[in-house]
Amino acid sequence: MEWSVIVDRIPDLANGLLQTLWICAAGALSGLTIGAAVTLAQLSGPLLLRTLTEAYVALCLGLPLLILIYILFYVLPMYGVTLSPATVGVSALAIYYGPYFAMVMRAAILAVPAGQVEAASAIGLSPWRTAVHVLLPQAVPAMLPPLAGLLIGLFKDSALLAVVSVPEFMFHAREAVADTYAPVEIYGAVALTYWALSAVCAAAARRLELRLTAHTIVAT
Repeated sequence: MEWSVIVDRIPDLANGLLQTLWICAAGALSGLTIGAAVTLAQLSGPLLLRTLTEAYVALCLGLPLLILIYILFYVLPMYGVTLSPATVGVSALAIYYGPYFAMVMRAAILAVPAGQVEAASAIGLSPWRTAVHVLLPQAVPAMLPPLAGLLIGLFKDSALLAVVSVPEFMFHAREAVADTYAPVEIYGAVALTYWALSAVCAAAARRLELRLTAHTIVAT
């Protein structure tokens, strides 16, 4: 095996990795925003809005991410809407993962005892202060493990964007393999990179979770 081919392709692979990280960051932030909006609509929105968000969630839960990518890249231009490959990548990840983020947020918020919210209202706290001082301090630690898993899944699923020529990590890896005929070395290095970054994200999320729940651990 010629591992030296990896050294020659480091600039291209590094550029693809940076593009992947940018797309994942933008997709994750957009997806979290969608998730928060869907959660708010489902918990306090009117019936019509709740119905629409539930339909959106059900659709995305039953739809493969690859199909959504194809729809954004190939179908929308047929109706006059053409998006750049990077925009397709960010949009696909945000639209697909938004409902999953919403499910996690909604479950964490509903896990907070209703009596605490009622007590906060009874002592005169506004809904905003109740959310900031009562709901979020208890809901956020509960959200972290599943959210971390979803973010790692989003990062790994970004490799699917190579099929529509998004210039991300896997796209550059495929080009490197086509040029060097060294699939074992290139894909081995790419797989190791995905694993290492996923492990770092999981460890960081775990550390943050322990920090947020330190008072609970001490109390018990």
